[in-house]
Parts: sequence; C-alpha cells; structure tokens
Amino acid sequence: MTTPTLDATALRTLCANALRVLSFDAVQAANSGHPGMPMGMADIAEALWRHHLKHDPADPQWIDRDRFVVSNGHGSMLLYALLHLSGYALPMSELKRFRQLHSLTPGHPEHGLTPGVETTTGPLGQGITNAVGMALAEKLLAAEFNRPGHNMVDHRTYVFLGDGCLMEGISHEACSLAGTWRLNKLVAFYDDNGISIDGDVKGWFGDDTPARFEAYGWTVLRNVDGHDRIALDAAIAAAKSSDHPVLICCKTQIGHGSPNRAGTAKAHGEALGAEEIKLTREALGWSWPPFEIPDVVREAWSARERGTAMRRDWQLRFGAFAEAFPDLAHELLRRHAAAGQPTDKAERAFAQAIADTESKKATVASRKASQELLNAVAPSMPELLGGSADLTGSNLTDWKGHKPLLGAGTGNHVHYGVREFGMAAIMNGVSLHGGFRPYGGTFLTFSDYSRNALRMSALMKLPVVHVFTHDSIGLGEDGPTHQPVEHVSSLRLIPGLDVWRPADATETAVAWRESLRRTDGPSALALSRQGLPHAGDGSERADAIAKGGYVLRKPAHEQVVLIATGSEVGVALAAATLLAEEGIAARVVSVPCLDLYERQSDAYRAEVIPRHLPRLAVEAGSTGLWWRHVGENGDVVGLDRFGESAPAGDLFRLFGITAEMVAVRATRLVAAATKPELVSH
Repeated sequence: MTTPTLDATALRTLCANALRVLSFDAVQAANSGHPGMPMGMADIAEALWRHHLKHDPADPQWIDRDRFVVSNGHGSMLLYALLHLSGYALPMSELKRFRQLHSLTPGHPEHGLTPGVETTTGPLGQGITNAVGMALAEKLLAAEFNRPGHNMVDHRTYVFLGDGCLMEGISHEACSLAGTWRLNKLVAFYDDNGISIDGDVKGWFGDDTPARFEAYGWTVLRNVDGHDRIALDAAIAAAKSSDHPVLICCKTQIGHGSPNRAGTAKAHGEALGAEEIKLTREALGWSWPPFEIPDVVREAWSARERGTAMRRDWQLRFGAFAEAFPDLAHELLRRHAAAGQPTDKAERAFAQAIADTESKKATVASRKASQELLNAVAPSMPELLGGSADLTGSNLTDWKGHKPLLGAGTGNHVHYGVREFGMAAIMNGVSLHGGFRPYGGTFLTFSDYSRNALRMSALMKLPVVHVFTHDSIGLGEDGPTHQPVEHVSSLRLIPGLDVWRPADATETAVAWRESLRRTDGPSALALSRQGLPHAGDGSERADAIAKGGYVLRKPAHEQVVLIATGSEVGVALAAATLLAEEGIAARVVSVPCLDLYERQSDAYRAEVIPRHLPRLAVEAGSTGLWWRHVGENGDVVGLDRFGESAPAGDLFRLFGITAEMVAVRATRLVAAATKPELVSH
C-alpha cells in the first residue's frame, strides 16, 4: 500500500514503530525471544541512530565510527532491526530467521557474526563494561595520535542498558572506573521501565540509580521521557557537551504499544501471540503485513549516503594528517590492522630476550621472568596496554619506563583497583575497539571472579592476555583461600582459551611471544611466585615450546615418560635423575600449554608422548584432565583437595609432589608394565 506524505513528527513515529513491528514479528516467527525491550527503547533508538550516530553501514570497521553497544543483549532484535534498516549487510531474510540455526540473527548479538555488532552481549553488565573499555581506548588513542587541527580519533561510545545490567555487580566496578577516568565520550541510556523477569523490580532493586552514578562522577540526566523524541534529542545534545561520562535515565514502558502486555513482565521474554500482535498493529496504526517496510520508512532509515559522506570526509582529513604526520598515520593504521601481530622490531626483541634467558640459565620465579620479558619487549610494542587489579607489585605486570594511568590522566599501565571481573571485561572492550593489545593481572585463584569475562573473550576470539600469578600451593602461607587447585584445569575447559603454565624463564618468554602473536583468541599465563630452575637447553627449544609440549630429556632405552608443567617440570627432572640412579631411564616432557599441544598433529603428539611407554603426569593441581594423556594404566601426581597454610616446601612434601615420591610412583609403573601381577594398587 502507499503511504501519504508525512510531516517530520509522523515520520519519526513511523520509523520508531518499524523497529517495534520488526522486533515482535521476528520473535513471533521464532516463537522465542524478547519483544519488550525493543518496543520500549524504539524511540530512543530512532533518536540516536537517525539523528546522532556517526557510522557507515558500508564500512562497519571504519576506525572513527561511533560504537554502539546493547548491554541488555536479550533485546537483540532491536539491534538487528536497526542494522537492517540503516543499510548494513543484514537482509530481511535473516530477520525472518531470527534465532534459527546458522542465521545472522542469533538470540543474543554475536561479535564477528553479524555486520555492525560491536560486541557479544547477553550476560548482563558485561556490555556496559565492554563499552567502558571502548571509551577508554578512544581516550588513550586520541591523546596519543591527535594533533592540533587533526582529530583523527574523535568518536563516542553509546550504550543501551537496563535494570539487570545495573543489578549485576560488574556494572559497579566498571562505571566507578569510568567516572574516575572521566570518559566523557561514553553515553549510556538507562531503560528505566521498572520490570524484570520476575515482575516489578521495586521488591528487589531499590537503588537510587541516578545518585549512584553521580557519586561515581557521571553526569546524570534524570527523568527523561523515553518516548518523547524532543526530550531525547535535547538529552543527547546535552550529553555531547559533558566533560564526564553521561547516564541518560529514560522513563520507558516495556512492550510499549501492546494494549495488553505493555508495562508487564509478560512483555519481557515471550512472543506477544497472534491476537495481541493484531491489536498492537492496530494501536500503532501499522497496516503493513509482517516483515514489510514501506518505502518512505526505508528511505528515512537508510544511513548509507550520510555514513559514506562522513567516512569520506574523515578519509580526506586523514590524508592531510598523513601528509603532516606520516609516522603517526602509519602507526594508527597499523595499530588497528586486523592482524595485530608484533612488528619485526618486536620479534627481534623477543628473540633477544629468549636468547638471554637461555644463556643466563637463572633460577627465577616465572612472574619475575614475565616482567623481565616485558622490560625487554614493551618498548617495541606501543600497542601494549597493561594493568593489574591492585596487585601490580605481586603480578609484576609493569615494566621499566611504563606510565601509570591514574585518575583522569593517560598512561599505558592501568590500575584497575580490586575489580577482577571489571578488568577482564574492560580489556575485552579495549580489544574490540582496536588499537591496543590489552593484558591484566591478578592472582590465579581470583580468576573465579573474572571467569565469565574470560569466557566471553574466548567466545569472541579476542587476543587478550590474562596474567595469573601465584599459580599453586607454591605460594605457601596465604593458605587455601589463595592457593589455586582446580583453576588451571578449569580454565583449560574454556574453548579457545590457551592456558600457559611455563616451567622457567625461557618458557615464560615464549608463552608471551605466542600469546601476543595470537590473533584468534585469548591466552592465560599461570605464573609462579617461587623461583623455578632453568629447565633445559638447545637452540631449537623455543620452537619446541611454541608447540605447547616437547621433550626435555630423552635417554636411551626409555622405560617411562614423566609429563609435567610449570614448577613441577623441575620436580620431574629431579625425579628422572633419581630414577637413573636406580637404572630406570625416564623421558621428561614439558607441556607449558596443554591446549596448544592438543592442537598438534597426532604424529607429533605420539612422538612427544609415546603410547607404548607407561606415563606419569605431575602437576600441583586437579588431576582430572591428565588421565586422557596417561591412560588407564598410567598415573597422575597432583592435588584433588584444598591446600593448607604452611611454607611451600612443607606443602609439596605433605601432598607428595616431590622428586622422591614421583620416582617411587614411576618405579611402580615400570614394574607394572613388566610384571603387572607383582604390583598392587
């Protein structure tokens, strides 16, 4: 049908209703999803996307685009409708396949799948935290690259979030930092509709949210009518002039437009139903059938012409910038390149650092070896953005010549405070923004706090590096609350996360090199507090370490294989010496990264850990994952209980993780392999 000529107000209403209708039609078609948030935030979305957002659908990766994050990711259909109508490569056929197998419109937005989706959201609170990371990256890059008359980095990060995001503790961590850092390019729209899955939130969410954010140091715009486009335009304009992050508190109605579901929990997470959709269409004055958008709305929504003009203007200005500052221009582009791998200069620094560790043969804690590697390499990698969750002096994540980021200033080492979860999700946002390779440190036992952000990092294949120190009972007297037992194995269960537990300084240096070479996923370094002896020599050792597992000692006429990681590699080497004195030849295999080792070919793994020999694994932690490598006739020396408070040496002896005990258990395996009837377990 044809649409009569519309005035500006009527057209804006029609454009917002297009978002509502596409959202509830897609949810109805899938019989699954969340129509309430898209219907409630449609007017806010229309105001932002059609009148303020800087983006180009033809180039979703344009460096200076505004970033847009839907932290309340269950409302994904709002984002898909926005992307489709604006002109991104998301056809109507994909909206019709909402939540279906292999569609570009999954239940929650997924970065790397759908063009224009900046981050994967769904676990509430992490989207706003990612956005804090994006805004931080923008601020630091602007300070580094912009010059008078040449603002090449000048964009904003906009976020939609709801009550659920604000209830999650991570939002407190991240938004407190955003205020402290004075991230004035960050604008968050609070969907204040008073409803969550269980109903009216008054019974469980009584916070004075505006006062809370004012206490953080945000500019707060209170009681903005989320369905009044004039009020929304004014709020967005005011937000752009603030020198603090901004929270726009939008009073909205969940399921707005639905005669019987609006303002109720039933609008949140279930399809409206055919009859209610019919009534809602009538209430909105929408006469078109499902998934049909009138031409006047399509023309009004398309951002291709305007977006291309903005991007080309930036490119012209970048040309002038490149002429005036060629080195800066080249570096800005390099830092945003998809590859993001170390430069030749950085690779030379890595090579020299690895050679130095091999020649020194020093006994050193792997956390200290990590810092020494950073001292050697960080000056060659300006893209490194380090940090620690209030444990810099213990994690040793800083380096000589670093600049701490304190308060509203700038720097390249971030003091996150005691905010492990916030740190991990902010690093994800920094990585998503581009321009930096973020890493951050805490104790390994506190990886529990940040675990879901680690999972999201792996899900999005972000090359973030997580530095976890104090990796075992070897930390000693702090006791079981701080002694990791299950943590290394638990992290290994996250698909796509490479977990490194290096045995000495050389393995630590290679772990860093491989983590920073990696572009398809995150890495975790589990580092020791106690000193670790130099484990082995050889000019080819670095290449072997890079395969995740390799042979350290290979005597003639081998009878048993000892497999170990981290501090227990030294234990295995000492046990092999004791066994040799008893006439038993033991191969020693170091597996600094079990995940990487398991990705090697079957032939390589069979060469490193021969299946015809009895096998014994040694690791000061949970034993479960090692049984598939030692077999049912093998053995594992480990720890399947919590530790105790005592000096490290006493603990290793208490739990039998010593060279002497490893030698005893290896001897039993050899005996069982030769005369199994003489050995009882």
